[in-house]
Amino acid sequence: QVQLVESGGGLVQAGDSLRLSCAASGRTASVYGVGWFRRAPGKEREFVAAITLNGVGTFYTDSLKGRFTISSDNAKNTVYLQMNSLKPEDTAVYYCAAREAERQYDYWGQGTQVIVSS
Repeated sequence: QVQLVESGGGLVQAGDSLRLSCAASGRTASVYGVGWFRRAPGKEREFVAAITLNGVGTFYTDSLKGRFTISSDNAKNTVYLQMNSLKPEDTAVYYCAAREAERQYDYWGQGTQVIVSS
């Protein structure tokens, strides 16, 4: 099992930045990739970004590319999501999820709330 804990959310103003953290524990050696997802009020959960922990690559939803950056610190078993130039439409609960190679995202954190005021 892999346990994930997100942190770093909060209430900010439009144009501000936030860095979310996703700390993993447990069978972290089995984790191949980590993704960030978000669910805005009244909307479906959507993919934000993902990273493979072997350094193969990073992936973003097109609409967020350039404002959001995903990175990892493998020594700390932590993945980050740097969010810049935040907009009110970025308001959502942000979740990180982990997957093993050739599997779906099986492990999820509890989420961290981000509220962007105009």
